[in-house]
Amino acid sequence: MLRDISAELSAWKKRSRRKPLILNGIRQVGKTWLFKEFGKSEYKNTAYINFENNSEFKEFFETTKNPERILENLSLALGKPIYKEDTLIIFDEIQECPKALTALKYFYEEAPEYHIAAAGSLLGITLSKPESFPVGKVEFLEVYPLTFSEFLRADNSENLIQYLESVQKLEPLPDAFFNPLTEKLRIYLLTGGMPEAVNAWCETHNIEEVDRELDNILTAYERDFAKHMTPSDYPKASLIWDSVPSQLAKENKKFMYKTVKEGARAREYENALEWLKSAGLIYKIFKSTRPGLPVSAYDEISSFKIYMADTGLLRKKAHLYPQTMLVGNKLFSEFKGALTENYILQSLIQQCESVPRYWAVDNPPYEVDFLVQFENSIIPVEVKSDTNLQSKSLRKYKEKYAADTPLRVRFSLANLKLDDDVLNIPLFMADYFIQLVQIAKT
Repeated sequence: MLRDISAELSAWKKRSRRKPLILNGIRQVGKTWLFKEFGKSEYKNTAYINFENNSEFKEFFETTKNPERILENLSLALGKPIYKEDTLIIFDEIQECPKALTALKYFYEEAPEYHIAAAGSLLGITLSKPESFPVGKVEFLEVYPLTFSEFLRADNSENLIQYLESVQKLEPLPDAFFNPLTEKLRIYLLTGGMPEAVNAWCETHNIEEVDRELDNILTAYERDFAKHMTPSDYPKASLIWDSVPSQLAKENKKFMYKTVKEGARAREYENALEWLKSAGLIYKIFKSTRPGLPVSAYDEISSFKIYMADTGLLRKKAHLYPQTMLVGNKLFSEFKGALTENYILQSLIQQCESVPRYWAVDNPPYEVDFLVQFENSIIPVEVKSDTNLQSKSLRKYKEKYAADTPLRVRFSLANLKLDDDVLNIPLFMADYFIQLVQIAKT
C-alpha cells in the first residue's frame, strides 16, 4: 500500500544536510514495512538490524562509538557489504539498544555519508534512557495510521482520490462521487487505518477478518502496558485505556476521572494518563479559554478530552457490532458521534502544526469540538454526524470572538458549500481541510 510519507523519505535521502532519521509511531503502524520498502525501491542494498530479535548485535555498540568500527562488525555479522550512500542501514526496535540510539550522534558527526534510519515503538523510545540522547543530531518523522485518502488508494479507488484532488471550487460535489465516497467512509470508520486491518479488508472485504486483526493489535498494546510500565501504574493505565469509549460516549466528552474508577483522583492517575499519551495511544485535547496565539498559552490544563489514535481501534474497543452500524447514518451518529469526531481529529493532527484544542462554556452549555491554528488565525471546527446543520455553538463562538474569527468550519454529511463565513466540508474530505480553507480565504 502506498503511503504519503514515502515522499518524505525520498526527500530525506536527497538532503545534503541529512541526519540519521527516526520514525516515530505507535506499534504496528507500519514503520518497519515503510523502511524496508524504501530500501528496496531507492537503494542498492539494505542492512536490517532488529535489536529485539537479534540482541547479540547490541555488543557492537558496547565496545566502541566509532561508526566505521560498528559498521564493519555489522557488515561481517550480516554477511553483506555496507556501502556509503548506496546502503540503507535500518536499526529496528532501537529502544532495545540505548547505546545504538546514543551512537546516532557519532554517525551524524563522523560518518554523515552513511544513510542511517531507526525505528521502534514510541513506547520504547519514550521510555528508554540512553546515556546521551542525540539532541539536534537526528531527524524525526511521525507515522500515523492510514488516512481516509490512503485507505481509498489501498482499496483500489484511485478514481475517487483523483477527483478529490481536482476540487478547486467550493461547490457541491456530484452524486456520482458524493455517494460512493460516503459509502467508503462508512467502511473506513469500521476498519480504521492500522495497516494490518486495512490489508485484511482489501484482501477479503470481510469485516470479521478486520476485527481479528484489531483484536490482535489491542492485545499487543495491553501486553506492552505490563512490559513497560511500573507495577503501580500498569493497572491504572489499563483502567484509563478501558474507559476511553465511556469517556467519549458522554454528552459532555470532558475527561472525568470518576469514569475511570469511582473515587479516582487526578494525582493518582495522571502519570498513567501521561504514559498513554506519550506512547501515542491517546490524544489529549485541552480546553482553550479563548482564541489566541500561541494556542498553548490559553490551555485550561484541568479540562481536556481524550481520543484514541485510530478510529478502528476505538470502534473495536467500544464493542460496536459492525453489521448493525451500517444501517442508515447510524455509524456516524451512534456512540454520540465519537467515531466521527475521532476520525476528524486524526485527520486534523496530520495536517496542522499544533494539536487542536476545543472551546466550551458551561452555563448555558456550548461547545465547539476543535480549535485549529491555521497560519495566524484560529478556526473553530464543529463535527456533525449527519445532515442536521444547526450550529448553536458555532454561532455563540462567533458572537464572542467575531474579530478573531474570519472563518468557521463544519464537517458533516452535507455537501461542500461556503455560506457566508461558514465552510461546510463533507466528512470524507477531512484530509483536504487545509486546501479547502485556503480556497475559502482567497
